[in-house]
Amino acid sequence: MKNVLTVLLASSISISAAYATKIKGKVLDGQTGEAIVGATVFLEQSGLSTRTQLDGSFEFKGLSAGRDKVHIRHMAYAELVQEIEVKKENTPHFTFQLTSSEQTLMEVTIKGQRNGGDDDPSARRLEKNASQIMNVVSARAIEISPDITVANVVQRVSGVSIERNSNGEGQYAILRGMDKRYNTTLVNGVKVPSPDNKYRYVPLDLFPSDMLERLEVYKSLTPNMEADAIGGVVNMVMKSAPRKLFFQANLATGYSQRYFNRDFGSFSSGAVSSKSPYELHGKNYNATAADFDKGTLDYTYKKPTPDLVGNLTVGNRYLNDKLGVILGLSYQNLYRGSHSIFYKSSVNNTNPNAIITEKNDRQYDEQQQRLGVHNKIDYRFNANHRLSFYQMYVNLNNLQLRDAVNTIYNGQYDPSIGKSELTYVTRTRKTEQQIYNGNLQGDHHFLDNRLNFRWSGVLSSARNEVPQNTTISLDGIEENFQRRRTSLVNRSPVTYRWERNTDDDRAGYWDLAYKVPLAANKLELSTGGLYRDKQRSSFYNNYNLSPIASEAKHQYGVDFQDYTGLNLTVSNPTGAVRNPLTYDASEKTTAAYGMFNYENDKIQMIGGIRMEHTNQGYKLLFPDGEERPEGSRTYTEWLPSLTMKYHLDSKQQLHGAYYRALNRPGFYEVVPSRVLNEEFWERGNADLKHALADNFDLRYELFPEPSSQFLAGLFYKRIKNPIEYTFQPDEIRGQDVYYMPGNFGTANNFGVELDYIKYIQKFGVKANYTYTHSRITTPKKSRVINEVTQDLDPILVDQTRPLHGQAAHIANLSLLYKDANRGWEGQLAGSYTGSRINSVSEFLNADLWQKGFIQLDASIEKKFKAGWAVFAKANNLLNTPMELYVKGTNPENDKIAEKIVEGGNTLIRKDLYGQNYILGLRYSFKK
Repeated sequence: MKNVLTVLLASSISISAAYATKIKGKVLDGQTGEAIVGATVFLEQSGLSTRTQLDGSFEFKGLSAGRDKVHIRHMAYAELVQEIEVKKENTPHFTFQLTSSEQTLMEVTIKGQRNGGDDDPSARRLEKNASQIMNVVSARAIEISPDITVANVVQRVSGVSIERNSNGEGQYAILRGMDKRYNTTLVNGVKVPSPDNKYRYVPLDLFPSDMLERLEVYKSLTPNMEADAIGGVVNMVMKSAPRKLFFQANLATGYSQRYFNRDFGSFSSGAVSSKSPYELHGKNYNATAADFDKGTLDYTYKKPTPDLVGNLTVGNRYLNDKLGVILGLSYQNLYRGSHSIFYKSSVNNTNPNAIITEKNDRQYDEQQQRLGVHNKIDYRFNANHRLSFYQMYVNLNNLQLRDAVNTIYNGQYDPSIGKSELTYVTRTRKTEQQIYNGNLQGDHHFLDNRLNFRWSGVLSSARNEVPQNTTISLDGIEENFQRRRTSLVNRSPVTYRWERNTDDDRAGYWDLAYKVPLAANKLELSTGGLYRDKQRSSFYNNYNLSPIASEAKHQYGVDFQDYTGLNLTVSNPTGAVRNPLTYDASEKTTAAYGMFNYENDKIQMIGGIRMEHTNQGYKLLFPDGEERPEGSRTYTEWLPSLTMKYHLDSKQQLHGAYYRALNRPGFYEVVPSRVLNEEFWERGNADLKHALADNFDLRYELFPEPSSQFLAGLFYKRIKNPIEYTFQPDEIRGQDVYYMPGNFGTANNFGVELDYIKYIQKFGVKANYTYTHSRITTPKKSRVINEVTQDLDPILVDQTRPLHGQAAHIANLSLLYKDANRGWEGQLAGSYTGSRINSVSEFLNADLWQKGFIQLDASIEKKFKAGWAVFAKANNLLNTPMELYVKGTNPENDKIAEKIVEGGNTLIRKDLYGQNYILGLRYSFKK
């Protein structure tokens, strides 16, 4: 009997399964056609529910045939209830369109919600509708990415690579192989000054990524955009006031794997004086050792506290939606570091194949404290008039301790044989960089919305301060070398250095646009311009504190137990402020443009011309014999552009653009200063010219679904008077060689870009690849055999090479997963940057190249009810080293114990950074 019941039960299940069926469908925005992710789909009769996936799709299995009612709910849309028929087989796929929950009853219309690029479908729509050729990263994509700074976010964009700082974090963007100097950084469409002490490009690691509503990368310009952007533009669009109450907070902690098995080196920075004795007591003051705080000599080595990352954002609208307010606060306290090995060579114009003579082993420990604050207030007087005021402040405080052991091989190429001279150099450095931006804007419409007038008043300031930068040098002879052993002696001065620079910008923008009444087509004529007054102040001073003359040496363990015990006297009591790096400079920019925008059902054309007039000058406060203590340059450029977009159909289009752009030298580059860098002397070039470039772009754009895309583009740039840093002889002194900027004829840069995004239910893939080829010709030192004397005579020869910083191959691949029903979301993101020139040598075939670099990162998030989520991020999982090399080698290098010769190349530098991990909690509330 039991067996009979079993057979009957199995038969019943089989029969039910035979009549069971499944249905599939998609949920879209009724106005934009965008996929809606995370909508709840509920079947009334069966009681089943699910959520839509990355592409807006959903699926139910095991349903019985018949009629049912489907309920679809999403917090931003009105609930949809619709009756459907489930067939035994071949049930058609359903498509449901939702409308916004916000209704305007007076006009009897329903308005769809259009996000400002804060999710992926909105970002794709912005790319599709943009006049310029551009890429957009949405706020949601940033939030779930492994990145916590804008510098690391931007590397995910096609055609973009990053230049890293000493701890491996991204710092500067390189667009389409064009060095960071050729790119412009904007905040809400307005240029911000750079705190960098040398250059005008902005370090993107200042900005916490959670401040952004979206990140835009423009690869072509229109006449109403500032023209100092040959490579492109990075525009950070900050969060704006939402339509209803919004609150979000996250708190995370983490650790660097580098400090799992070693201590973190730090120093006492609290009492570091921001001003030198010269500034505190006057120019005639004679400083003593007591004037220098010993906190920079007071080292500690211990495990660092866990990292801390936090963000708070709150916004709402008041007074019947007339007043909007948003406030954001972000803070990061991170412990990072690296291990670097430098190999110095005797490369010169008689020996292009480097013989390694020194090894420099460095340990970097850095504490980064990053603060970001921003707020925006906007007031709508009525439909035609609106005012807004935006403020942003970012601050990066970096405390770095660098320990370095330098080994000179003394002709013995194996350091294990014989004796080697050693130098132990340690440096403590506190660096504070900050940017403030305040922007008052007005938007006014007249003549039934045909005439639009917009204006902005901008006040910005950027500051860089490096107070009491301290370097200690100890000498010793190797017997069985260990750090801080008693044989170390202090013979060299302890140096204290103060550096500070401030850029203050005051700017005004205006734009006037008129829509010409036409029957079927659209035509808008516009004009506008800007005026910017930039003022820079630069200060540099240093003091040398030497061992007391009566003592032959200071021996560690005998004369002093730690560096605070060094017995020193000031060698230059009035300091060294009288140098060309103490100067004032200014730059006044005036611009005006005329532009047309024509559009019909198939084509859009935007064209016009922009004029930019530049008046740049400097004045050395202490010329001290410089032949050009003051300098100025004035020039005007007329910059045409034309953009065309042809709609093949509703989902695909061709996008082409031509524009002319310029690149202005930075103040540091034109001031005739001389300064000793880590390994060489640097100098400005008062004769440096600005660069001009003609830029061409063509891109095929396919948007098959709201969240998907395929982009394939070509670009070409022809640059006149490109600016490159090379080693050059001093034309005045002749015998000296400096690393300095120069103009070098005409350079060419062209490439191909591919960008692909696709979602299938719970899975998605984002991939891009860029090939770039560039050429520039610069002079190099070499020698040729004299046929008469048979000696090697020095000559200059031209060498053609890629542009500095340009990698031939750049690629990104991200694998995405999202289970909206269970609240899981994650990604595995890989980034590859091919080999590129890191430093240009003065000698033929001796440029320093960076090896191809792969970085693998990951992130995961789990959402819970009531707005809570847990997330984790991991960076640099492969711990790929950053390696620099020169092409070619010398047989003598094979004798070195370490393997530094591979594939015919000689290793010059190797950096290891370690993995970093973050685990956090997020809470979001939307009314």
